[in-house]
Amino acid sequence: MTGLYGVKGWIKVHSYTHPRENIVNFRRWTLRQGDDHAPMAVENGRLQGRTVVAKLLEVDDRDEARALIGAEITVERDDLPPCEPDEYFWADLEGLGVCTVSGDDLGRVDYLFSTGAHDILVVAGERQRLIPFAMQRVVQEIDMQRGLIVVDWDPDY
Repeated sequence: MTGLYGVKGWIKVHSYTHPRENIVNFRRWTLRQGDDHAPMAVENGRLQGRTVVAKLLEVDDRDEARALIGAEITVERDDLPPCEPDEYFWADLEGLGVCTVSGDDLGRVDYLFSTGAHDILVVAGERQRLIPFAMQRVVQEIDMQRGLIVVDWDPDY
C-alpha cells in the first residue's frame, strides 16, 4: 500500500502483477506489516491513470486506510492461476541455484525485480550478480526438480 486515494477508504497499491490492475482480481489479500498479518477482502479496485487503487471491505474512511500504508499484499498460492509452459512465479525461482552453461556455479537467486524492459535475477554467490531473466537469450534452462537455472552468462561479469 503506497498511499491514499480519496476520502472513502480507497488506497493506492503497488502491484507486481501483469497487468498491474490484476491485483484487484484477487478478492482475498493478506496484508503484512512487520510481524502482523491481517486477512482482508477486496471490495472494489481499478486502474486509475497509472496507479492501481483499491477499496477494502470495512475500510471506509481515510484514517482507516492511512493505517494500511506500507503494508505488503500477499495472496494465497491456491488463488493464483496456473502458470503457462515456460512461465514461473518469482517466488518459485527464489532460492534456486544458478550456473553457467559451462557449469560454473554463480550462487542462488536471492530475489528478482523488474526494470520495465525485463526482469532481473539477483544472484548471491561469492559476489552479487544481476542477470537478465531473458528466456532463450540468457536463461537457457530452468530445472525445478533439480532446483537449478542454467544461464549463458560470463562468470567474470
